[in-house]
Amino acid sequence: MDFSDPSSFAARARPLEQSDIRSVTRRVEAVDGINLGQGICDLPTPRPIKARAQRAIEEDRSVYSHHAGIEPLRRAILDKVQRENGIPALHPDEVVMGVGSTGAFVAAAFTLLEAGDEVVLFEPFYGYHRNILELTGATLRYVPLGGLDSTFDPGAMKEAMTPDTKAVIVNTPANPSGKVWTRDELTDLLDVMQTHDLVAITDEIYEYMLYDDAEHVSPASLDGAYERTVTLSGFSKTYNVTGWRLGYGVAPAPIAEKMALMNDLLYICAPRPLQHAALAAFDEMDETYIAQLQADYADRRAMLCETLEAIGFDVPWPDGAYYVLADFSSLRDRRAGFADDAAACDTLIKEAHIGSVTGQSFYEDEVDGDTELRFCFAKERPVLKQACRQLRDAFG
Repeated sequence: MDFSDPSSFAARARPLEQSDIRSVTRRVEAVDGINLGQGICDLPTPRPIKARAQRAIEEDRSVYSHHAGIEPLRRAILDKVQRENGIPALHPDEVVMGVGSTGAFVAAAFTLLEAGDEVVLFEPFYGYHRNILELTGATLRYVPLGGLDSTFDPGAMKEAMTPDTKAVIVNTPANPSGKVWTRDELTDLLDVMQTHDLVAITDEIYEYMLYDDAEHVSPASLDGAYERTVTLSGFSKTYNVTGWRLGYGVAPAPIAEKMALMNDLLYICAPRPLQHAALAAFDEMDETYIAQLQADYADRRAMLCETLEAIGFDVPWPDGAYYVLADFSSLRDRRAGFADDAAACDTLIKEAHIGSVTGQSFYEDEVDGDTELRFCFAKERPVLKQACRQLRDAFG
């Protein structure tokens, strides 16, 4: 069999390519630069979580866990989503541990969707959401949501829908825009969901990264929403353990049961010792950690946004998450190297040794993102400070 021939692969694998985010990472490494593209979050893991992981390994907690996760962790998550998110889940069986929130998204998508179904995806979107949804065979219906100043338009969503529309994806706080959905917007969305009998999969992994008094509202907390909502979150971003792959889903028991079985089929279970380590987030860390996290990220946000503004970008300061989706239109007429997003990304790597992500990565039509770059400020302060210095030296 000739595997240089694309037809040798399954149809679902043929269109798969290295993401723009990963390719930028390699190019930045080649010039010994600083990567503000990939959201790898290189901040240190809190000591209590590391210590709990070491203890779990020493205690040989190394065999498979229950496919939905260890019960103490699922109970802790249940208590958290009830108390902090207002989600009316009642039993640990409604919680499923995933191999990262991405793994939980895969389990939810493959549980609920198949060829013939349609899914509403708001732009700008997170690329992994789109790519995973496409693997299910579902058809995507794109609805522009815009940036921070844009408000969810129920009419635009209804216009994109057909009788085959089954689900909607909500990302709040959003990657890449930093938009935080308001309670009013989510209420309007729920009205559409109830009228057309839709299910929502919500990605809330950045729920604690909030600025300027923005409020995180879990869609499943609204009256009548939980019965048709899968809520996804995790530990990767909040506790700086992106490589540990620990996420979770919370859903009504019939959905959660099938998600857990799908998780078993795809992954068996989330890493057992790290599940025990995650308990430290609930047992040994309190609200002061979250308050300090928000203050630290607000400081990093200001550092990066002020730098980008100083070198000529139009910068909507994000309300949540730790990304900035900035527009470089005004630089096109002032200097070479900014003809479009691909050229601008190359220019930043060559002239400042700084990595970013092209705007076209977040839209169905590449033209919609051709004047935008995404930057990540989840970096240790000295690294981010050096990156800002390099940007100002190169373009200031």
